[in-house]
Amino acid sequence: MDYIQIAIETTREAVEAISYFLVEEMSGGVEICDPQDVLTQDRSQVLFDLIDDSLISEDMDTVVVKAYFSTEINIEEKVEAIKGHLKHISEFLNVGTGKMTLLDIPEEKWANEWKKYYKPVKLGDHIVIKPKWEAYDAQAQDLVIEMDPGMAFGTGTHETTAMCAELVEKYMQPNQTIVDIGTGSGILGIIAAKMGAERVIGVDIDPVAVKVAKENVEYNHVEDKMEVHAGNLIDVVKQKGNIVVSNIIADVIIMLAEEVNEVMEDDGLWIASGIIEMRKEDVIAAIEKNHFEIVEIQQQREWLAIVSKRSK
Repeated sequence: MDYIQIAIETTREAVEAISYFLVEEMSGGVEICDPQDVLTQDRSQVLFDLIDDSLISEDMDTVVVKAYFSTEINIEEKVEAIKGHLKHISEFLNVGTGKMTLLDIPEEKWANEWKKYYKPVKLGDHIVIKPKWEAYDAQAQDLVIEMDPGMAFGTGTHETTAMCAELVEKYMQPNQTIVDIGTGSGILGIIAAKMGAERVIGVDIDPVAVKVAKENVEYNHVEDKMEVHAGNLIDVVKQKGNIVVSNIIADVIIMLAEEVNEVMEDDGLWIASGIIEMRKEDVIAAIEKNHFEIVEIQQQREWLAIVSKRSK
């Protein structure tokens, strides 16, 4: 399968809002070319997993966000949706030129090139996310998760995923059931399964993500614990979870607040992430309006994760 690259010139200020929209709303793979990251070599601060070291902009304040889509989709609709999002966020962020360019990417180049920039990464003290094609010298305390995200992004380096993983590790008890909404590559569900969950139910509306997640479940030998379903939450998830995780975006979390209790035990916890700081109050208002109380809020840079439970 060949791909189309849409490159967007923007500012560092708008990178997170644009990138997360491309991944979660547009279901695209994302590459960020930030000349500051390349020059400083500070990979711990990279927003996503892919940096093209050969592309350093002459303008050190210009960041290029690249999205990758299958040629089978309607690219004109994607372009119009991206234009609409840029116009929307330009009301409160400096998006720069917003110039877009399109480029055809042959399958062979995509399959071989992007993997060079995806390396093992450690979350917290114990969790190691390792590309399945990379060697890694595991230590005794390491919990190694092998991933091949393909076009379903969820590789573990974005702040939202890292916070979710740490919160699952903090709150999960042995033999609990975890519901992973918007499972993507399956990374959070796999982490929960390897940490001792009795059952993990992953769900995603994107059939590509479901296929990738199932493959990653097999790579990590947790088929006996984790199942992955395609479809909307209530339609496909029948069992209630002790912990519900949704690493999505603010608008979807706001909608989920009205129905997430349908798949959560009465004393369960809801870990919601993917919330950009500017939407914090909107999300909290929706959570509290639907009879949840806030247990904890974590923040990394401009991203938040909120833990809540049903009010008594």
